Amino acid sequence: MAQSMAVRMAGAAAALAVGLAAGVVAERQLVSRKLTADPWLREKLGSLRGQEVVVDTPDGVQLHVEIDTPPGFDPLLHPTVVFSHGYSLNHNTWHFQREAMRPLTRLVFWDQRAHGRSTRGPAGSHNIDRLGRDLHAVISAVAPQGPLMLVGHSMGGMTVMSLAADYPDLIAERVLAVALLGTSSGGMADASFGLPKPVARAAHRMTPFVAPALVTRGALFEASRQRASDLAKIVLQRYSFGSSVPAEVAEFSNDMINATPLEVVGEFLPTFDQHDKRDALAAMHGIEVLVMVGKSDKMTPLDHSFEIVRRVPHAELVVLEETGHMLMLERPDEVNQELIALYQRASRAVGHDSSDQ
Repeated sequence: MAQSMAVRMAGAAAALAVGLAAGVVAERQLVSRKLTADPWLREKLGSLRGQEVVVDTPDGVQLHVEIDTPPGFDPLLHPTVVFSHGYSLNHNTWHFQREAMRPLTRLVFWDQRAHGRSTRGPAGSHNIDRLGRDLHAVISAVAPQGPLMLVGHSMGGMTVMSLAADYPDLIAERVLAVALLGTSSGGMADASFGLPKPVARAAHRMTPFVAPALVTRGALFEASRQRASDLAKIVLQRYSFGSSVPAEVAEFSNDMINATPLEVVGEFLPTFDQHDKRDALAAMHGIEVLVMVGKSDKMTPLDHSFEIVRRVPHAELVVLEETGHMLMLERPDEVNQELIALYQRASRAVGHDSSDQ
């Protein structure tokens, strides 16, 4: 009985910690909704495909990469845009951006280690510092020359900052533009996640205990994850979106989350409280920087974006009303508009305006 109670308590703690730290958790809607015709959904979500490449890292991880290259692309004239997704997601999270931008230039999408179709790394390698080095490996393998634009959401934004910390010369020499969506440069250990401060502090204190439990007992907790109560689904939905979204979008997010093993969730969990790349933002001075955040984002709330802009004063800040953490899925038209405008500014920096294409 005591052991059973301990398992249930650990499962409850794990569910809370995952829901808070992931920042990308989306579950099925409690009440199914009637869908209306919507231009968002003209393609089946996640169906877009490009040239597939496997990039090997020095520690033996195989990173899944997909590349879209339009006719007439010149790597010396047209910036290559590299997208880095968030925690517990995969490269398909950029579906709407891929659809909108693939006619413009070469796009690179990749699954971060242990996510999507990329393999897991050795023990101790699932952290933001390693992700920055993985991004460098991807760029070296598939975009070794020419100008770059980097786009990162949530953990993907942290990955871009990690790249800037370890490879400032790359940023200075080749990166013309950076877009940081719903992310943080540090201070996640103090984030409240929209909870009362005492509850948030308790959640952070639980992380050192919950993370190992997820790693060692992931299979046990998976069953509880699949049987999440309706109340839990509502709570988790609250942390992904700030408005009503089509059911397909909620299901799409849910499927990506559920495809990420809880062992992986647990292995990455501690890295967020440890993340601090505020000093690395100095490497972005002098280039185009876009910071976007949903006004209702409870995972990386407004003050985290304000801190980025404070350290990169020339950055453009865009705050989307009634929008949560998953802004690229919740407000694709607005996100696409800003990313395309950023790309056009980067293009002009190399003497080529993408509107001429």
